Amino acid sequence: MSVSSHRTPSMAQKNERQAAILEIIGRHEVGSHEDLRHLLARRDIDATQATISRDLRQLGVVRAPGESGPRYALPETVAGEAIPSLESLLPQMFSRIDGVGELVVLHTLASGAQPISEAIDAAAWREILGTVAGENTILIICRSAHARQTITARLTALARPE
Repeated sequence: MSVSSHRTPSMAQKNERQAAILEIIGRHEVGSHEDLRHLLARRDIDATQATISRDLRQLGVVRAPGESGPRYALPETVAGEAIPSLESLLPQMFSRIDGVGELVVLHTLASGAQPISEAIDAAAWREILGTVAGENTILIICRSAHARQTITARLTALARPE
């Protein structure tokens, strides 16, 4: 009778992989899970997309604008930088927008909600009471239904410059 063993990575392997991720994103502009997976593979570290996503979340890695598009970064490395403008973030990370009543729901690419929400808050538009951001979705609370229409049009125009 054969017993199949399910091999789980050890804590040491996880720590080594996460340390490698931190070093890689500190030295390279890494814009996607696939890029990160390839850079890890060069170090003989095999990781799935799900493992990389989990590691990035556990490490607190965020998406930040880079010279060639969004990149992974640690919050402390971008904290001292000026908050990126909506004009630079939205075209790179916008997915779709919708709303009802006084509420706007803005969908972004993965990890895009936090920096866009921060930029919206920094813009201090009088029509907006506040924002709540998740991983790829932002809830924008407007002062009125008319304000929602104004904000939706403004954000859409910024996301799709002609």
